[in-house]
Amino acid sequence: MELMRYWHRRGAGSPQIDILATSGNVGLYDDEARSLGAKIFYLRFGRANLLSFVRDWRRILKNGAYRAVHDHQEYISGWHFLAGAGLLPTVRVTHIHNPILGFEHYYGISGPRRLTASLGWVLVDWFATNICGTSVDLLGKHGYRPGEAFCPSVSVVHCGFNVGTFNGGREVDRESVLGEFGWPSDSKIVLSVGRLDQALDYGHVQNHKNSWFALNIVRIAAERDHSLRYLMAGAGDAPRSAMEQHIRSWGMQDNFRLIGVRNDVPRLMRAADVLLFPSVEEGLGMAAVEAQAAGLPVLASTAVPREAIVVPELYNTVALDQPLEIWANTLRRVVAQKRPSIEKCRRTLANSEFSIANSARHLAEIYLPASP
Repeated sequence: MELMRYWHRRGAGSPQIDILATSGNVGLYDDEARSLGAKIFYLRFGRANLLSFVRDWRRILKNGAYRAVHDHQEYISGWHFLAGAGLLPTVRVTHIHNPILGFEHYYGISGPRRLTASLGWVLVDWFATNICGTSVDLLGKHGYRPGEAFCPSVSVVHCGFNVGTFNGGREVDRESVLGEFGWPSDSKIVLSVGRLDQALDYGHVQNHKNSWFALNIVRIAAERDHSLRYLMAGAGDAPRSAMEQHIRSWGMQDNFRLIGVRNDVPRLMRAADVLLFPSVEEGLGMAAVEAQAAGLPVLASTAVPREAIVVPELYNTVALDQPLEIWANTLRRVVAQKRPSIEKCRRTLANSEFSIANSARHLAEIYLPASP
């Protein structure tokens, strides 16, 4: 959506994007995408409707006269490419976003699923002209190295965003957030952003956001500093309910709020005092980057790719094998640290590869060979 907004603002001559939703479901931003000129095709991809998917996908390719296809579904993109063989455009991009934590466990328990994934990657190598990843670390875990003589071409393409959405003064937003949750003016707000893990277990194989770990970090820190308040934003009704039971048992229900999915994350980031981001694994960790655009200090695990460090003065790390007490003490120290100016944060992010202008330019360079 950021890319579409950016190209729409630039006017005539900018690339036009159509969207294929392989879930078959309507999305949150579909109306806005159409207002920006996109056609949206809802084709569910699965065993039960494979033949209809292939038929309709090939029809879209035949009638669309597309210059590039950019698939964000990793190994599944190989199967999509196979389904469109003979009608695919010159440029075919597979984009790798997601961490592989839990992937090998999930597919390792089923021979057919493991085979489907393995063959999908073979098809990616066969059909794709470009393989992009959100970080060098993530590409490496999939066996790809940017810059090596390799076909398909391998490169890092970060998710770009409008820096101005996050960058700005914090006083008004801080006052409104404190008012929303009924917290006093001397509150120190800890913020976490990301879907909630299903298991309340530090070591569960699929808990890549580490939300239960994060909750306990803040619990210990808040026991030592009663001015700490915690906002945890993210989807996940079942784990939210289980966590709220623990919060009540700790007597912290007035200070800890699990607020679900929010569309005002930039406002929350401008109001907060620290972003807590103890992920076990990330494709990159965009919340940490967006926080830096907002001038918000970050406390992240060392497992988050180093490309997420854009404003070093704001970025702090602790290893995941460190005790909760070390995390809690570091969290309190980060809350108190001096911040760089918001202008410096804006300038640094605007000049980085996370700026939507730079990200869009990089993508245009990838798509360029498809131009007539």
